[in-house]
Amino acid sequence: MTQITDSIKELTILQPDDWHIHLRDDDALATTVKHAAASFNRVICMPNLAPPVKNVDDARAYRERILQHLQASDLEAGRKAAFDPRMTLYLTNQTTPKDIELAAQSGIVQAVKLYPAGATTNSADGVTDINACVDVFEAMEKYNLPLLLHGEVTHDHVDIFDREKRFLEEVLAQIIAKFPTLRIVMEHITTSDAADFVLAQGNQVAATITPQHLMFNRNHLLLSGIKPHFYCLPILKRKQHQEVLLNVATSGSPKFFLGTDSAPHATDKKEAACGCAGCYSSSIALPLYATAFDSIGKIDKLEGFASRFGAQFYGLPVNENTVTLTNNPMQVPAGYPYFDGQTLTPLMAGETLPWSIKA
Repeated sequence: MTQITDSIKELTILQPDDWHIHLRDDDALATTVKHAAASFNRVICMPNLAPPVKNVDDARAYRERILQHLQASDLEAGRKAAFDPRMTLYLTNQTTPKDIELAAQSGIVQAVKLYPAGATTNSADGVTDINACVDVFEAMEKYNLPLLLHGEVTHDHVDIFDREKRFLEEVLAQIIAKFPTLRIVMEHITTSDAADFVLAQGNQVAATITPQHLMFNRNHLLLSGIKPHFYCLPILKRKQHQEVLLNVATSGSPKFFLGTDSAPHATDKKEAACGCAGCYSSSIALPLYATAFDSIGKIDKLEGFASRFGAQFYGLPVNENTVTLTNNPMQVPAGYPYFDGQTLTPLMAGETLPWSIKA
């Protein structure tokens, strides 16, 4: 479906999906849903709310809250179905096989998310003993419900830049060995180790990659002063890891697909003595990805990564609508109004991107 014209001045692709996004909840949804729905059809919504989305009833209620924030004009035009939030369950030490069975039968739950306890925002309810999840993983295999992973160990003695690599060796390899048909997505991979690991597995293992991990490395975060809006978890890594991620994302391999991990935090919570982890990119995600792909002359590979491979992995049809990107510069807004009078600062706020979405 990719159409490129005028020496790659315009690119029309099938409408993308975001296979990893944080919309948050309640008043935050007025901002995050609008931004996500402007570019994406399906979005896989992370369950790390407070309290978390632990079962089908939680998931159904959360989905309804999301849908209530679609613009009234969209609803009147009958476009509600054009934005399809897909739910995930938060895997805890108390999750049961019955929870998995009901999720698989619900029609709205797409996957189950594993957060190692303490790994990232609102992960205190995460799994503390992976060996206690055996019956749940068996149920997920049985009902063909994928496992999504925040792939980091959380031991205090492990260097923050090594936590993903250690997770591959100590946790993920064991899960795959014990549950060889379990579909797994290693989310927001950040290292060449993770890319190589995913490539070495069968088709049941895939990965998402964020725009920030394609475009930036830890120098962007740390040189000339700490940049709080580049701080995310897993943290940005060395340049050589960034280059490998860009190569696999643009390779045409169906094992890698779009997942922004867009994570809103109010500006004053990011620019604080103990700033929150997470980059907000949903509103500008497609221009960011286009810029990254075009930086190595692979803009023609964007549609597979953004619009096809994720749907194929989840066994869903690709979208029929299209989005056109144009090689006209856009200035990223300095910020967006957020709830309770707060502001929300996007990734690359105030800077210029060479690609934009054609109206």
